[in-house]
Amino acid sequence: MKFKLFFILASVSMSLAVAFGALGAHALKNIISETALETWKTAVQYQLIHSLALLIIVTLANKINLEGISTVLVLMTTGFIFFSGSVYLLSLKEVVNLGFFTKILGPITPIGGLLMISSWILLAVKVLRFKS
Repeated sequence: MKFKLFFILASVSMSLAVAFGALGAHALKNIISETALETWKTAVQYQLIHSLALLIIVTLANKINLEGISTVLVLMTTGFIFFSGSVYLLSLKEVVNLGFFTKILGPITPIGGLLMISSWILLAVKVLRFKS
């Protein structure tokens, strides 16, 4: 498989997202506010969706030999790590003192979002240019 690393990363990310979802549903629901818990759920949802998308893109890219897809995979992976990772940490700021780090996390979240959006747009461009 040409993109074995991304397949492994996506699989591990899927398992972590399920674990984080369970953590939010059970351990965190009595520790953080309802608003923070909803924010946590958003991070889980984006991580699950984009990890699954990575698995699908890698599988299809290998099957149809879609060239230049590595950039899409890097943008999407970096995007959901930045987005979900920062949102997870920001959700915990009520119970964990992140100090100065909280100020850094705020801008990381939209950067992650922009990277995910860019990956989807680039994927569309790659598919439009694909000659079967």
